[in-house]
Amino acid sequence: MYYNRHAAVQYARTWWNRKNPNYPAFSVDCTNFVSQCLRAGGAPMSGAPNRGKGWWITDGWRSGSGNGYYANETWSYSWSVSHSMRLYLENAKSGLTAKRVQSPSELEIGDVICYDFQGNGVIDHTTIVTSMVDGVPYIHAHTVDSADRHYDYSNSYAYTPNTKYYFFKIDDVFY
Repeated sequence: MYYNRHAAVQYARTWWNRKNPNYPAFSVDCTNFVSQCLRAGGAPMSGAPNRGKGWWITDGWRSGSGNGYYANETWSYSWSVSHSMRLYLENAKSGLTAKRVQSPSELEIGDVICYDFQGNGVIDHTTIVTSMVDGVPYIHAHTVDSADRHYDYSNSYAYTPNTKYYFFKIDDVFY
């Protein structure tokens, strides 16, 4: 299986400012959005039905009651929680895998950036790289919907001088 970076980015560009009704929507939706982008790029899911294992979502969603709850759907913590996605990407040995790199210039479109705004080791936000300009990543994100935003978030209310970045290069071939 191969990662289609362009398909992941196209998904991000299509859905950056709205929610895809085929997926659950969260008030803090950044990681769910990035997961959808990765899936659109062909990243394989694994670990179901153990929420604490792997990276996955079921295809059993049904809105039914209209109250925003989906009785038949489940997903892994790494699908929807920023810190869990970081831990998954750092440790996965099969399926969706990635390598943590030290410099943003090592990234390319379709890669993932995780943000620790407090500098305390807990990831607060997740984005997907949708363009590179002179070695600098620009990202798309949800929660505060963003398109073609400079990756550093220095103009964000969430930014602090302690902000740490975790750069993940998604593997192009999945096993």
